[in-house]
Amino acid sequence: MQEVSIEIENPEGGSEGISRMRQPQEPLIHGLPDDIALLCLARVPREYYTVLKFVSRRWRDLVHGEGLHAHRKKHNLDETWIYALCRDKFEQVCCYVLDPNSSRRSWKQMRELPSRSLLRKGVGFEVLGKRLYLMGGCRWSEDATDETYCYDASKNSWTEANPLSTARCYFACEVLGQKIYAIGGLGLNSSVPHSWDTYDPCTNNWTSHSDGNIVPEIEDSFVLGEKIYIRCGRSAVTSQVYAVVYEPSSGTWQHADADMVSGWQGPAVVVDDTLYVLDESSGTRLMMWEKDLREWVAIGRLSPLLTRPPCKLVAVGKSIYVIGKGRSTVVVDVSNAGNGGGMMVSSSIPKLTSNDEIINCKCLSI
Repeated sequence: MQEVSIEIENPEGGSEGISRMRQPQEPLIHGLPDDIALLCLARVPREYYTVLKFVSRRWRDLVHGEGLHAHRKKHNLDETWIYALCRDKFEQVCCYVLDPNSSRRSWKQMRELPSRSLLRKGVGFEVLGKRLYLMGGCRWSEDATDETYCYDASKNSWTEANPLSTARCYFACEVLGQKIYAIGGLGLNSSVPHSWDTYDPCTNNWTSHSDGNIVPEIEDSFVLGEKIYIRCGRSAVTSQVYAVVYEPSSGTWQHADADMVSGWQGPAVVVDDTLYVLDESSGTRLMMWEKDLREWVAIGRLSPLLTRPPCKLVAVGKSIYVIGKGRSTVVVDVSNAGNGGGMMVSSSIPKLTSNDEIINCKCLSI
């Protein structure tokens, strides 16, 4: 049994006005040292964490704290869940979560999203550590906002966080170097489309930057090789896809590789430093960028009976989750990508009757 110090004030005062006594602290698990108990609790599946925190105050503090999360990550025990930000038939923002490893794979709705964000459009959505961030946005009757909300997955609760440096909506979000990047979009003045904000969790502050190569109409983004790529649509002059890449070493945005950008015409995702794009121009076809050959290779087509474009992509391990309208979900294993052709064999999550629009999808691991 461990001990904790408790200070008790001596009513007689004087130099001995504060006396100390030792009070035993209940162990995490009776009969086991706490370090051994931590090894046991770290192996409990994530889905049971909402129950664990009701066992005792120490278990609650353990589940809510950073120590358990760090231990699970260090020993590859963390589990990844997928979060889909959607817009329902009432034009309200909603969020659903999927546990890919559950035997009953199905999307479950998260309750109690920040009420002031429900009717906004163009909101940012990003994950950093065990926290999910909902940023910015606007409405037809409301200018772009800098409001930021944080969801702590271990506590299953939302709190208001430090606001963006710049009010913005319809912008890209990515994480690089343990910082959140909120890039471009629209805002309250003409400089917003050419700027980006970075959030450092160590200082809990946002910092604003600007670069003329960023344009407002951002359609997609990804991180590859410790660089951020954003696609800004087609040029009105040349009809070519316009994309830029952020170079952390110089802190500047430069034009991206033209050959790679030429095939980036749909949602993208990176698996093991390899870029994949879902071409939705004619059905749904998964493409892979062969960096050494400098060309795009078709991996295969997805069944039109399973996909409901427009889709978003996320990756868990070597599997790509193709999430479309109504949260229709197809899972593609790309561990042997490029070895086959034609119709691609994949698994799927049971169909839903919903027509919810998929705004964005992110993965969060605990």
